[in-house]
Amino acid sequence: QINFVACQLFALLAAFWFRIYLSPSHASSAVRHAFATLFGIYFAVFCFGWYSIHLFVLVMMNYGIMNMASIPNIHRYSFVVAMGYLTLCHISRIYIFHYGILTTDFSGPLMIITQKITTLACQLHDGIGRQAEELTAEQNRLAVKSRPSLLEYLSYLLNFMSIIAGPCSNYKDYIAFIEGRHVHMKLLEVNWKQKGYDRLPDPSPTGAVMYKLCITLVSLILFLTLTKNFPMAYIIDDEFLDKTPFLSRLGYLYVVTQAAKPKYYFAWTLADAVNNAAGYGFSGVDEKGTFRWDLLSNLNIWNIETATSFKMYIENWNIQTAAWLKRVCYDRAPWYPTALTFILSALWHGIYPGYYFTFLTGILITLAARAIRNNCRHYFLSSVPLKIAYDAVTWAVTQLAVCYTVAPFVMLAVEPTIKFYKSVYFHMHILSILVLLLLPIRPQTHSVRRAQNQATLNSIKSK
Repeated sequence: QINFVACQLFALLAAFWFRIYLSPSHASSAVRHAFATLFGIYFAVFCFGWYSIHLFVLVMMNYGIMNMASIPNIHRYSFVVAMGYLTLCHISRIYIFHYGILTTDFSGPLMIITQKITTLACQLHDGIGRQAEELTAEQNRLAVKSRPSLLEYLSYLLNFMSIIAGPCSNYKDYIAFIEGRHVHMKLLEVNWKQKGYDRLPDPSPTGAVMYKLCITLVSLILFLTLTKNFPMAYIIDDEFLDKTPFLSRLGYLYVVTQAAKPKYYFAWTLADAVNNAAGYGFSGVDEKGTFRWDLLSNLNIWNIETATSFKMYIENWNIQTAAWLKRVCYDRAPWYPTALTFILSALWHGIYPGYYFTFLTGILITLAARAIRNNCRHYFLSSVPLKIAYDAVTWAVTQLAVCYTVAPFVMLAVEPTIKFYKSVYFHMHILSILVLLLLPIRPQTHSVRRAQNQATLNSIKSK
């Protein structure tokens, strides 16, 4: 943890230096690629020592696949090799280290690199191996038309801004950033003459970085004061279960789940700030004319804490991983895209049994929540008081459903997970099954989604 914080703080300083002294106007793309790569490799070796060899082996294996595999199969081979290698490393954590987390735990960076490898492979397959008519609007925008050079490939996967904590970004966005087109492309989407500008503005990320560093500091304080004082393990303590009523146990479950969040808020917000400090992450201008630096943001804390649906919560938590799952699995799965996406998410996280309890439970609750929303929500939109009541109830249910779902993710093992679910009478499982049995389900088939995506693409082309 000390190495992680030290590297990220040093990366923050390096990112400011990189933006000022190695900006596209001062250095060539090759120099920027080389600097970002070499510093990234240094950070990996500093944090993980000899274990960092796993990162480099996976990167070079997939570079070989990218250059030798046929385009129709490049995304399949890359996916199998990257996920297979990652899974073998996850297995070693259970069967070799007995559920332990190594002080030099390299699985986090390996997970991010796996995301990037599979993202690039899919986008390369879209750009070279498929016709534009076969792609969704997003796939068409992100499609990569030519294989990257070795330097570009290494820079994308191993750059110092994201090698420690991510996030995963799209290859075309990263290359545009290195070449100095990243901000310019987004600014061209706005008619600045109508706003009274004679030339394009020059947005600075400093304000966004300072704001995110403040969130990081608050998250760190909350982590040091709350997380260790409210351990998840206490919810299955025998004395606690014997003396605490059911509703009080649910209340405490919410508290311990809230206490576990600052660790993620800290790591992901700091990683976002590092990328912004380097000048990466500009996403455009909002309706109020404010420059937005949230292209790489991994969470939206306000939307998480006020989520009134399971879907809304998931979409605002680990945003870049959710985007990766959508791009490499959900949009490409021929059958059962929701179930396959949850299973891939579990496999990517690791092979601890608790992960699979979480994600399988998540499938059930997601389907039940979708059925309730489709069948009931429109009855509560006729008046403001009804809508407020509906939002209040769905907020409470969503927060408790998330707590119920993620508890095994923290517990990891089978025995404490079963003990926890028994202590709360498997209530969310039972309620979800009843909902699915009693309410009519109107699934959106994959063919329908593709037709809608194609309609969107055609609309964009016509404009």
